[in-house]
Amino acid sequence: MRHVKRTMNEVHEHLNCAVAATAEIIATKWTPLIVHDLSEGPRRFMQLEHACPGISPRTLSERLDMLEHEGILARRSYPESPPRVEYELTEKGRALLPIIREMRKFGRNWMISAPARRRTTAAG
Repeated sequence: MRHVKRTMNEVHEHLNCAVAATAEIIATKWTPLIVHDLSEGPRRFMQLEHACPGISPRTLSERLDMLEHEGILARRSYPESPPRVEYELTEKGRALLPIIREMRKFGRNWMISAPARRRTTAAG
């Protein structure tokens, strides 16, 4: 049997690559922050906008639409005056929370405290 060496791109571009499929969603800018904020319960558009300083309303709207399309969140409209819309994680969205927790743990251990570690290492 002949072994065929494949490049990483060939492997990850394949439709059945679970890592690539997950990264397509979770690696989109702002998406992990939106999912993290929704982990605390339903949120309205303005609440999400304030939780992500620097995100434009257009970008937030696009991310919410994408996440709804992917089944990560549900959009609920309430027949009130003025109309109220809330976003909430679905079961599929809640399944992403362990990834978000690991991202937070990695960030705390390796990204946020990195300058302090560098100073300690340089001094020692």
